[in-house]
Amino acid sequence: MKKILIYTPIILLIIISCKQSTEQADVDTTTNKSEYELVWSDEFDADGLPDATKWAYAIGDGCPELCGWGNGEKQYYTDKKENARIENGVLIIEATKEAIDSSEYTSAKLQTKGKQDWLYGKFETRARLQSGKGTWSAIWMLPTENKYGHWPKSGEIDIMEHVGHESDWVFGTIHTEAYNHLIGTHIGDSMEVADSEAEFHNYTLEWTEDSLKWSVDNEVYFSVANKNKTSAEWPYDQRFYFILNIAIGGFWGEMYGIDDDAFPQKMEVDYVRVYQKK
Repeated sequence: MKKILIYTPIILLIIISCKQSTEQADVDTTTNKSEYELVWSDEFDADGLPDATKWAYAIGDGCPELCGWGNGEKQYYTDKKENARIENGVLIIEATKEAIDSSEYTSAKLQTKGKQDWLYGKFETRARLQSGKGTWSAIWMLPTENKYGHWPKSGEIDIMEHVGHESDWVFGTIHTEAYNHLIGTHIGDSMEVADSEAEFHNYTLEWTEDSLKWSVDNEVYFSVANKNKTSAEWPYDQRFYFILNIAIGGFWGEMYGIDDDAFPQKMEVDYVRVYQKK
């Protein structure tokens, strides 16, 4: 989800239909579940605050280093229960119309940075998404050590992004030095999930040494193969950590404005599970 410079209208249109077919490969879309074992999970069974042994909070508006979190976003991330809590077996990330400092909205961004990271695996999140024009939720991953340099050189994996003005669609994308939206070469695709705001669905990334594959409810809709190029094309040989958040506004989220009457908005997460090959 981390985008550093301002989008032009052309780039925004590319994001909405972002599959770069020349960089796609015929990747095997079948997964033998017996090859995998559960190595980490959060089932969100205990009401209260998120488990501090598993999750850390991002706090603030990104300033001074990255104001607006690199995207011109409008929210202030907090560690308050009102913005992130567990109730009735689900994690709730809630965005509200509430002013803090110079921000008009509050939300939460949870991450496993400093707690847990992984090299390869199957990452499955079962979630019901928010609605409302101007909202921008994400399930995504960033590198722990930036082995090849700062963004986008060390890569980013967007497992699922959902913006309120494209409510029937979810998006999966990668960003690397060679393939990123700043130069119009980013690689991604989208899938129609018409009831994503009403029902829970499984959003999954399968990451191996050879490929990345995205699926919704076990239906693969996007894949990228490791073509054995340089780290500029494939920085995905290092450990990444997991992120969950709802942003407000930003150069993509706010493309058609923000509906203040829609708040508060929630993304509900039933579980997060990480599997690795035996």
